Amino acid sequence: MNSRISLPEAPRDAWVNGVAVWSAPLAIDTYDPVDPGPYPEFLDNRVYQGSSGRVYPLPFHERISRQKRPKQWQAIHMENAWLRLVILPELGGRLHIAYDKSADYDLFYRNNVIKPALVGLAGPWISGGIEFNWPQHHRPATYLPTDTSIERAPDGTATVWCSDHDPFARMKGMHGIRLTPDSSRIEVEAHLYNRSEVPQTFLWWANVAAAVNDDYQSFFPGDVTSVADHAKRAVVSFPKPDAPYYGIDYSTRATVERPDGDRIDWYRNIPVPTSYMALGSSQDFFGGYDHDRDAGFVHVAAHEFSPGKKQWTWGNAPFGWAWDRQLTDDDGPYVELMAGMYTDNQPDFAILAPGESKRFIETWYPIHRTGPVQFADRHVAVSARAEGDEVSIRVCAADALPDGQVVVKGTDGAALANQHLGLAPGDTWESLMPGGAQVDELTVEVRSGGRVLAHVRLAGPEHPDHVIPARRAVAPPAPEEVTSIDELIHIGWYLDQYRHATRSSVPYFQEALDRDPDETRALTALGAKAYDRADYSSAIALLRRSADLATRWTSTPVSGETHYRLGLALARDDRDPEAATDFALSAWDARYSVSGRFALAQLRCRQGALDVAETLLREALQIDAHHLQSLDLLALVLAAQDRTAESRATITAALEVDGLDAWARDLNGDAATADATVMLDVALEYANAGFADRAAKALEAVVDLAPRQPSGQVNVGPIACLHLATLRLSDGDRGGAAEAVHRANGLDITSAHPSRLDDERALRIVAAQFPTDPLSVSLQGHWLYAHGRHEDAIASWEGGIARGAGAGLAAVLHRNLGIASYNVVQDVERATLHYDRAIALAPQDAKLRFEADLLAARAGAGSETRLASLEAVPQLVAARDDLAVAFAHLLLDVGRTREAREFLSGRAFQPWEGGEGQVLAAWDRANTALARELLAAGRAAGAVSVMDSSINPPHSLGEGRHELANIAEINLTLGDALAAAGDRDGASSRWQAAASSTRDFVNMAEKPFSVSSINAAYALVRLGREQEADALAGDMEAWLATYETADVQVDFFATSLPELLVFHEPPSAARDREAAAIRSQLERWHAARS
Repeated sequence: MNSRISLPEAPRDAWVNGVAVWSAPLAIDTYDPVDPGPYPEFLDNRVYQGSSGRVYPLPFHERISRQKRPKQWQAIHMENAWLRLVILPELGGRLHIAYDKSADYDLFYRNNVIKPALVGLAGPWISGGIEFNWPQHHRPATYLPTDTSIERAPDGTATVWCSDHDPFARMKGMHGIRLTPDSSRIEVEAHLYNRSEVPQTFLWWANVAAAVNDDYQSFFPGDVTSVADHAKRAVVSFPKPDAPYYGIDYSTRATVERPDGDRIDWYRNIPVPTSYMALGSSQDFFGGYDHDRDAGFVHVAAHEFSPGKKQWTWGNAPFGWAWDRQLTDDDGPYVELMAGMYTDNQPDFAILAPGESKRFIETWYPIHRTGPVQFADRHVAVSARAEGDEVSIRVCAADALPDGQVVVKGTDGAALANQHLGLAPGDTWESLMPGGAQVDELTVEVRSGGRVLAHVRLAGPEHPDHVIPARRAVAPPAPEEVTSIDELIHIGWYLDQYRHATRSSVPYFQEALDRDPDETRALTALGAKAYDRADYSSAIALLRRSADLATRWTSTPVSGETHYRLGLALARDDRDPEAATDFALSAWDARYSVSGRFALAQLRCRQGALDVAETLLREALQIDAHHLQSLDLLALVLAAQDRTAESRATITAALEVDGLDAWARDLNGDAATADATVMLDVALEYANAGFADRAAKALEAVVDLAPRQPSGQVNVGPIACLHLATLRLSDGDRGGAAEAVHRANGLDITSAHPSRLDDERALRIVAAQFPTDPLSVSLQGHWLYAHGRHEDAIASWEGGIARGAGAGLAAVLHRNLGIASYNVVQDVERATLHYDRAIALAPQDAKLRFEADLLAARAGAGSETRLASLEAVPQLVAARDDLAVAFAHLLLDVGRTREAREFLSGRAFQPWEGGEGQVLAAWDRANTALARELLAAGRAAGAVSVMDSSINPPHSLGEGRHELANIAEINLTLGDALAAAGDRDGASSRWQAAASSTRDFVNMAEKPFSVSSINAAYALVRLGREQEADALAGDMEAWLATYETADVQVDFFATSLPELLVFHEPPSAARDREAAAIRSQLERWHAARS
């Protein structure tokens, strides 16, 4: 049955001066994610959207329910005369529906079901509306709830605020979605606040989905003449690429029937998944237009701070259509038109200093009857297009302009049109300029109330000199190949800033130190990394040396960073008196004047010097009145001095800055947050300032909230209990600490994944003070492994087992030790032993079976052995797609072809982005093998039917074939089947197709040859072109000789690397397997030819 979201009418009391806002549940048919398993995911080398795909501490969803059910979602509704909006706070605060009432048109893609696919960093991700991506692509918390509030202005303007703390660095992100009484404009105001103690990197991309069809066109400003791929690894001209892009040569795609087939601004022309991002525009707008509906939208934001203008599509071909089916039931395809603030590419991370806020506004509004526009600002959008001998000028308003005026001038400044008019939001004024006028000779001026709203030269920007030359990015050389120390430092910074997944910055900084032991930047960078992994003694040594060198000639260093970081490390090492000196010196530098003072104020609070802390906090707030933590701590300090009125006023001031500041809300006696992880952050703010009683009360609130969190959230209940134990120990209350530890052990520990430095301290203390407690030392192992201290983690996990961890926890520990044994110790037998023990403890766990089978394959176990193990647990094989695909391949390995095909055809698969093609590969292998068996048995018609199902695979496989995938073997086998069935013309056509297929597209990358390529040679033989066949085989031999011995590196610009997920192996291993397979094929070829 088709699903459709039914929007309720606005209650009468929700309207104020033409704007309604109200909260009411919304019934939406939903496919729920299946709850994650109990295992932390240590995906150290995972690549996600071109940067690190590490998911810890978040739990990882690996399956979505196949059945939808009606579900009541918390929703906040907004409406004015022109727009109807729906915000879903439980899904990252996304704007799910934006309906243009004037045009009876969904401004953005309306998905009438919540149908997540495995696209997100932690698994589930949905399409539609606007997703606010921060602090990295596809918002790690996209399927997690936000805290919300509704704000009203005196004129009726309504703003819905959504706030959370990001799951990794605990930065605070908040966006407000705003409607005003007299405008069709959607405003989004974002507040990004780095509440962590160290600099952090971030992206902000507002990800708009737009429903598309053959008449949908994206548009960028006219000065965008080139676009770039992710990481700028490819740069081409726009809108007509001047070189192959994503493997497609667009210059060949224009035809008489489709003369614009070489343009990538039309969705219909793009057959493969494709991103492109504008380079170097001096304009403030871009958007999309549906020519069929004669409606669209523009995005407007200052290009100096919002350079990001991007389109993404799954592609208008079977591969993309399969993803459309995964993400919606009936709502069809979409493109993403994404707007980036402080970024023009993905990944192109900007930096937030500790305590820094960035605040900005961006807007969208509908346009009607304009076509793609040549100009847009907050008020109006202007288009001009030739219509025969005349030029049509159209102006669409976002604001009510009752006394508007439009003046069109020619090159001589004479007015060609001058009309006074009244425009309502969404209205479009149109005028035809007289014959002979040229678009690029015209100027359009829009006025209202005597004020110029827009002055548009249709020739384009007046100063094109600003455009940054289009430059294709290149991978940095290896450290030893870098010529200068300065470049080593900059490469190291770049790798860290862009969160590179597979290239570490450490060798670059270390190489710089090897060349110059006094290189202060390298010392500071390595000291920061030691700090991040809680190796405080190493951090102090490195940072102390850097600080000493920086002050060798002057007592006031140019930068306060090193002293600030040294102060942090000393404070973490319980050396507050020394830390105070470095914090104070760091605050001399404007970049650390606030964070240095705040850290010093925390320290003085711990020492009981509240008057000194007050002075420091007031100084910090004179510099940055928006520094929330200084406001909150000042309120706390004032309250502790019984200065209640001043404290209340300070809390009020904090809430005026940010009404969803959880610490201020807690100080105010309000419910601080519904998010247990945010409440833990509040508790730690109290603890780090020495207010133990307030911290303990907040920790109790964490424990109370934890069971009510969604399954995709980190479970901080047990972690909060262990923090409570440390507070009791610091008070000398060992009995209270023991009670808290006992309480932690009695809670559900699924997804209890500690991640903060404060968590590490609590776990370290409790594990040492309670040497028989298995939980604290086990969770300590999770923290240590996630932060790269692998050997220490192994010792902690072994300690958890030795201390008598229960069966559930022990299964997790043995599984983790199995991964560490393979990836760190490189002991396959030891890894296998741990997996055997984990399975003995949790025999019905399908994930353990999958990973154990993957390990067995890496260990060289035979197909018969692996198959027998899986056949003993059919219900577990059925529980996981990846295990099901492995099972099908094993059936094929042992010749059970029909069983493999029937098994695959009887299952509905769900792909994950970046891992596409694995199900199709098994399906094609099964079909080819079965067709060969049928041909050998003289059943040609059956073979044709089987191979047709590879040409047109069933939707149940969940995948569509990529346009560039090599299907030479499919075409060859189908051609053979058609020939055996007597269809020589059909056979020849298929052989011709096979013969022209040598290149391949594997793991989302093009290759000159693959295991499929040899089939082109066999097809050439069947066509009687034996010389060409031998030449092709020779080309493959020559390529293989180089390929076999080449130095293999992980693709620096990869956007996904599924081979690097659980068990690591050198990049040469996959190459060696493929090379051996191709070598074997060539040997068989030569044997057949001789």
